[in-house]
Amino acid sequence: MNEPHPSPAFPSAAAGGLPASSEATLLQVPPPIAPEHYLSGPQWGMIAFLVSEVAFFSTLIVVYIAYIGQDISGPTPEILSLYLVLGTTACLLSSSATVHLAERALRHGSHSAFRLWWAATIVLGVAFLAGTGYEWFNLIVNEGLTISRNLFGTTFYTLVGFHALHVTGGVITMLIVLGLALGRRITEKNHVAVQLVSWYWHFVDGVWIVVFTVVYLVGR
Repeated sequence: MNEPHPSPAFPSAAAGGLPASSEATLLQVPPPIAPEHYLSGPQWGMIAFLVSEVAFFSTLIVVYIAYIGQDISGPTPEILSLYLVLGTTACLLSSSATVHLAERALRHGSHSAFRLWWAATIVLGVAFLAGTGYEWFNLIVNEGLTISRNLFGTTFYTLVGFHALHVTGGVITMLIVLGLALGRRITEKNHVAVQLVSWYWHFVDGVWIVVFTVVYLVGR
């Protein structure tokens, strides 16, 4: 007696089952699953640090706002030079674009472009600090505003000073990275370190937008 042939797993087009196109679709290998991307330990560490910095600057900003208009003697915020700070602000915000271009160039393996844009970021950061130094010189020498003069002087120099300190730390770090890059020790294989520095720099720029708005626009 002839045994019946086992039926195929999928009906073929010749047996009057599915069309050939449908059969080919069923037999296709499923696409590979894209790997999930996780943050590394250093990245989580930088995020935690920046969150703590948000709390720190939020405290300083709230204190500054709380004491606006509480002075019984001058100088008052009207002495601040808006035009000078607009120039320094333009430098600092432009540096966010240059540091982004530097990081992208490194990820694409363009080391010369990375060094160029990274150096431009440093120059813009130094220009911001130079403008801040000139502003403080004018306020102290010509306007008589010191950190102990009144509430405005105390809160102003504390808030703006701590931000300038963070910018200084960022510039020093970027100078170290630039030195390593000139020594061919920064490549696309270890770009995470550059990425973390750029995150910090973007944070410093973002904080300045808030500080500038509160001190030089709302506070005046």
